[in-house]
Amino acid sequence: MSSSSSTSLPPLPTDPQALRKLSAAQWKAVLEAPPQVAIQWMTAAARQGHAGSQSVLGQWLLEGRGAARNPGDAFAWFLKAAQQGDDTGMNMTGRCYENGWGVEPDLQAAIRWYRHAAIKGLDAGLYNLANQYASGQGIPRDDAQALALYTQAAQMGHAKSMTKSGRFHEDGLSVPRDLEKAMDCYRRGAEGGDFRGQYNYARMLAERGAVEASLDWLRRVPLTATPDFLEEASRLLSDSPDARFRAVAQEMLARAAQLRAAPTAGDGSQSVAQ
Repeated sequence: MSSSSSTSLPPLPTDPQALRKLSAAQWKAVLEAPPQVAIQWMTAAARQGHAGSQSVLGQWLLEGRGAARNPGDAFAWFLKAAQQGDDTGMNMTGRCYENGWGVEPDLQAAIRWYRHAAIKGLDAGLYNLANQYASGQGIPRDDAQALALYTQAAQMGHAKSMTKSGRFHEDGLSVPRDLEKAMDCYRRGAEGGDFRGQYNYARMLAERGAVEASLDWLRRVPLTATPDFLEEASRLLSDSPDARFRAVAQEMLARAAQLRAAPTAGDGSQSVAQ
C-alpha cells in the first residue's frame, strides 16, 4: 500500500497549533490528495497564517490546480508568505513582479525579492538573481557575480544553474574558456533533468563523435522542453548531415506543435516554480 493511501487526510485546520502538530506523512497526504480536495485544505491552512501553505496555495492558483487559474490571488498569497520570511514566497513574489503575474511588472521589485530569497539560501532565488546579473536587466551586468550565484545554486543541486554555469565556462564569460568544465556542467544539468543541459551535453557529445549517446540525450529533451526551445533546437538539428539527427529534429517539431495545440493550465509547473 502506498504512503499516500495509508495516511488519511487530516481534518481541515482550524488553528495554527493544529498545523504545527502535523506529521510529514500527513502533509504528504494533503499534497497527494485530489486537487479539488487538496486546495480546500491548503486554503484553510493559508488562512491560518501558515507561510508554507500560503506559498503552495499561490503556486496552485498560478497553475490552475484544483481551481480556476487566478494570478491575482496567487500573487497575494505569495506576498503574504514572503512577508513572513518564507523563501519560496519571496522567490515567487519576485517571479510575479518580473512576469506580471497578478501584478504590474516591476523589475526592481522582482530583484529585491530575488535578493531576499538568495540571502535566505534558496537555490531558485540564487538562480533568478543570477539571471538578472547575466542579462543586465534592471541591474548592471556582472558576469562574475552571475557565475558566482549560479555556482552556489548548482552546488545545492539546482540543475538549471549547472547548465547556466556550463555556458559561462564554454564561452569564457568572466573565467578562462574551459570546454571540459563546460561539458561537466552540462552533464550534471542533463542528469538533473534540465532540458537545456540535455541539449548542450548532447551537442558536445556529438562534437566528440559520441553519436549514439548524443541521440539518447536529445530524445529526452522533448519530455520537458518548452515549445520555443523545441522549435529552435529542431531548426539547428535540421541542418545536420546525419539523418538520425534530422529525424530527432522532426520529433521535436512535432512535440512543439502538440504542446501548442494543448496548452496546460498556467505556465507549466517547471517554468513557473523557478
